Amino acid sequence: MDYSKMSPAKVRQLIREGKITGQTSGMCDGYAQGNLLVLPMAQAYDFLLFTQRNPKPCPILEVGDTGSRLVKIMAENADIATDIPRYRVWEHGIMTGEYTDVSHLWRDDFVYFLIGCSFSFEGELLSAGVPVRHIEEGRNVPMYMTNIDCIEAGIFHGKVVVSMRPMPADQAIRATSITASMPRVHGAPIHIGDPEKIGIKDISKPDFGDSVTIKDGEIPVFWCCGVTPQSVVMSAKPPIAISHAPGHMFITDVKNSLLKD
Repeated sequence: MDYSKMSPAKVRQLIREGKITGQTSGMCDGYAQGNLLVLPMAQAYDFLLFTQRNPKPCPILEVGDTGSRLVKIMAENADIATDIPRYRVWEHGIMTGEYTDVSHLWRDDFVYFLIGCSFSFEGELLSAGVPVRHIEEGRNVPMYMTNIDCIEAGIFHGKVVVSMRPMPADQAIRATSITASMPRVHGAPIHIGDPEKIGIKDISKPDFGDSVTIKDGEIPVFWCCGVTPQSVVMSAKPPIAISHAPGHMFITDVKNSLLKD
């Protein structure tokens, strides 16, 4: 089924019914997608401060009311505990389970954070003729831990995670120009070229997602990634946290064009 032309509401319904459980790259063409982190209220202020100090890897789209699963700004009739294809649960920095629904784990003190996702600018790249290899190959985007430190806030600290898309050098210039206008979904690349300079030893072995083909004459282009909060959770070890599984995003009702500067 071609989910690229389907409405966000319809895709979220299929996700809620358990009929879609895979990664969401390329779905609902033109609509923004979001990463998720859920924390108890006791840790939520520290994380909100963390996002303010690290806006490139953690651009905030929406913050939920304490205890609420209702998405108010980025979508209508959406439940943050059921409308993502796959979730991860973390206890003291260790992933303890993956679920397609976390409503049974929800607590009255939980606060959710929706964070901008680079899937949101992929339609803009494709429209400009810039290749998006993982969509071409039907895979999840490759994501890597780096040696780049986030700015600490309260208990939260850790390394930036990046996503990678290979392309010819001239297309990298075009991709930089396009994505720089979309800071709410990570903006311009954080690094272009030699992966070892940001601590990636083997580009064929991503830490999250899938490897993709890098053709002769292409260079890797790296953007900050909304999996960074999961890296931070592993470092900070809050008592409990819930995230999306990498590549399995919340699809909003907001057009990507509305997230441009």
